Amino acid sequence: MKVQNIKDVEKFFEVVDSCVGKVELVTGEGDRLNLKSKLCQYVSLANIFSNGASIPELEIVAHEPEDIHKLLNFMMNS
Repeated sequence: MKVQNIKDVEKFFEVVDSCVGKVELVTGEGDRLNLKSKLCQYVSLANIFSNGASIPELEIVAHEPEDIHKLLNFMMNS
């Protein structure tokens, strides 16, 4: 799924951390990074967040249906 305009990065990571299954960020090169890993959260996304603006668009893969619902709910209510 594509997620757009993430303004509350801290809340986004809280939602990711609450997911029961794997949640991955798909890079432009097609690599998949585990977003439940704190190291990947800080290192792989540091470039995106470094400009201080909201994140325009990311491709996220969630493997569990309830996790997809959590992420969709976050996007719709934030």
